Amino acid sequence: MITVTKKDLIDLGFGPTQSQDIVRLSKYLMVQKGYDYYKSKRLGRVPVQAVEEILGVTLYVHNEEK
Repeated sequence: MITVTKKDLIDLGFGPTQSQDIVRLSKYLMVQKGYDYYKSKRLGRVPVQAVEEILGVTLYVHNEEK
């Protein structure tokens, strides 16, 4: 599963506040789908699919996994 953070969204061209709102809404969406893991206030990483569902567009994110 590919995930994104606020920083990833900023790198894609979204503003800092807008990126934070997108992550927050994505976490809310994931909780509504039954993933209680996303209730954590400290969690700042969400699945790309949730962000795409919020925005209504497909994102092309390059995550470098080490």
